[in-house]
Amino acid sequence: MARIAVDAMGGDFAPRAPIAGAVQALGALAPEHHIDLVGPTAVIEAELDVLLGGELADLARVRERLAIVDAPDVIAMTDKPSVALRGKTNSSMVVGIKRVAEGHAHAFVSAGNTGAQMAASLVLLKLHPGLTRPAIGTIFPTAKEPILVLDVGANVDCAAEELVQFARIGTVYARALLGRAEPAVGLLSIGEEPEKGNLAVKEAHQRLLGAGLNFLGNVEGRDLPRGVCDRGPIDVVVCDGFTGNILLKFYESIGPMLIGMVSQVAGLDARKVAGSLKQLDVDEYGGAPLLGVRGVSIISHGKSSPRAISNAIQVALRAYESGMTDEIGRRLAESMPQASPSGTAS
Repeated sequence: MARIAVDAMGGDFAPRAPIAGAVQALGALAPEHHIDLVGPTAVIEAELDVLLGGELADLARVRERLAIVDAPDVIAMTDKPSVALRGKTNSSMVVGIKRVAEGHAHAFVSAGNTGAQMAASLVLLKLHPGLTRPAIGTIFPTAKEPILVLDVGANVDCAAEELVQFARIGTVYARALLGRAEPAVGLLSIGEEPEKGNLAVKEAHQRLLGAGLNFLGNVEGRDLPRGVCDRGPIDVVVCDGFTGNILLKFYESIGPMLIGMVSQVAGLDARKVAGSLKQLDVDEYGGAPLLGVRGVSIISHGKSSPRAISNAIQVALRAYESGMTDEIGRRLAESMPQASPSGTAS
């Protein structure tokens, strides 16, 4: 049994989208799972009355598996993370993450202020030992199997060692949630040769060669849509958050563009084309985990629809059930130099 905390006030379409998404998710999940809707009680109750008395009336049976956790404050998209943490400790986001930190919930999902969610997760959940930063890992569709790309926005600048850390935690994610037995890791660069890239990328390449991972070497932007490079299929792609966020937003624009072009040229209904190209729909993947913190914190797009939130909740459930967070901690501990009796690294 799992209990997922959902930020009812997070996102551009809150509270309707997160609450409707939570109801839809419970309709698809096994009956032992429950959801906490975190936010102002009166707002959530009013929204549930409208949804379960109207468009989601057929899902009214799930109401008993929904709990409301009162959180009167709301962190706005424009709030600075530090201000939100200090001044809005009773916000839906902070209260929701606290529930995970204190063991009352197994995961947290929000489409709200990404910076605030990262800051609150770092403060309340904390990083695994051996990590200096977390990373946002996002699933990218390809012509073959989906791949994990990290970081896509948590860290604008990264040192070489941090890129190596991302490769380690990305490998655990690919095993736990993508089912890849021996995930192949690529380092995003401007050429496949080891000497290509900025200083951090070139140093990270050398470190990854001896990191004990299935490292393919450098991969280029053109390799991602194919899901394969000259050395074989790719499972994980590592980059700094500046590059990754630009790549993510470019990728998100491809689906609507292709659907529009195919519909126009072939004279087909855009909805039918979208259905056949659903792997290009960002809502299909729902949310991205903040990897490296000691708990499941799922970051969803600010414009998430109810379907996106529903899918993000299912991502959160899989992350919890797979034991991904504990596995990341274990793998990191194994990769760290062991201290000798004299106190020096062995």
